[in-house]
Amino acid sequence: MQQEIDYGKLGMKIKDMRTGRGLTQDILAEMVSCNTSHISNIENNHTKVSLNVLLAIANALNTSIDYLLSDQYENSSLALDNEILRTVKNCDNDKKEKILKIIEIL
Repeated sequence: MQQEIDYGKLGMKIKDMRTGRGLTQDILAEMVSCNTSHISNIENNHTKVSLNVLLAIANALNTSIDYLLSDQYENSSLALDNEILRTVKNCDNDKKEKILKIIEIL
């Protein structure tokens, strides 16, 4: 059975990541080379995002399409693992040691 993309969930994930990175819709739109209203329409499920724009958004948010859609996979573990690795890779050794201690505590 073919599964459909839930564009509402995708839009919410994009919005959460955008706001988590302190970006406005205007800034993201500029980074993606589209209109602010298009970003708003994507986030509020008024339009379906094209693959090209989704790729540009993922790049602008320093994430992957895989992660943006991860909560729609039957097995989202791999996408989450990759996002964790991508985030940790950009940290210095001191932060990596702190992250490791937190993981061990959890």
